[in-house]
Amino acid sequence: MSGPLTLLLVRHGQSEWNAAGLMQGQTPHVPLTELGHQQAEQAAAELAALGRDGAGPGALISSDLLRAVQTAEHCAAVTGLPVQTTPALREQGYGVLEGRPSRELWDLVDWTDPHWSAAGGESLAQLHDRVAGLFDRLRADPPAAVVALVTHGDTIRAAQAVAAGLGPDQLPAVTPQNGSVTPLVLQR
Repeated sequence: MSGPLTLLLVRHGQSEWNAAGLMQGQTPHVPLTELGHQQAEQAAAELAALGRDGAGPGALISSDLLRAVQTAEHCAAVTGLPVQTTPALREQGYGVLEGRPSRELWDLVDWTDPHWSAAGGESLAQLHDRVAGLFDRLRADPPAAVVALVTHGDTIRAAQAVAAGLGPDQLPAVTPQNGSVTPLVLQR
């Protein structure tokens, strides 16, 4: 396959910890809320509409964290695609800070240093490298010309930076909304 590879980055629906204002990171077991399931259904409907227009995904890959897998299951139901999971699409790991109220983190996290990480966590630079590695593998062996990736907010921001050739210190400031679909084109 030649030409660009189109990625449709789907942010998982609202999770119970999103609703409670808790830092999730790579905590694996956090499920979607009722609103989160509705958001996942909306994202799935958007993928299905792209399919009707001939621009839909030919493959569906998800983070292996529960909130993403539940979102991907909604997408699979309308696209007919099987869900493949990978830890490469996980959210940034926040280690010992996971499960704490997000508002407490403003005084603990050095948001200006892409190499900072909490104990047992992962820096933005490490997240950026993880996403860049996934993109290299997708470019080398794309499963389809259009691939839906169900993932997380910081991971989408890292993906946007990687695709634009920007470093981990230049991630976009805006995190896509839960249940959103963000298209991204990778040159091969």
